[in-house]
Amino acid sequence: MTTVTGGCLCGAVRYAHDGPVGPANCCHCADCRRCTGGPFGISIRVEAARFRLVSGSPKGFTKTGDSGQPLARHFCGDCGSPIYTSAPRHPAHVYVKAGSLDDPALVRVERQAWMQSMVPWGTIDPTLPGRPR
Repeated sequence: MTTVTGGCLCGAVRYAHDGPVGPANCCHCADCRRCTGGPFGISIRVEAARFRLVSGSPKGFTKTGDSGQPLARHFCGDCGSPIYTSAPRHPAHVYVKAGSLDDPALVRVERQAWMQSMVPWGTIDPTLPGRPR
């Protein structure tokens, strides 16, 4: 069985998931933009029964989203890194934040949501000047 691991920026919160991870979803809603500080949030659905905290105790914040459903966002209380989201509507799953994974190659973005809220600066023009580091 494959174990997927991840955690926050400062290392205080660590998690593991035993088994495969599902596809990733990009959400363009205003709440996801605010909690990530970026143009969208990217989450990966995993089975709640196979997800466990290895160290630390994330803080949580619950808010009713534009969907009308409550959503709990779990993050490191020390560095503020988003770790995962849970929803009473989907108790069998948690939604791990893609940027918290130790192995970013596991992320397979397959769909987008709340595209009506997409910001025009949410895609990066590949012709912009850049450097590898």
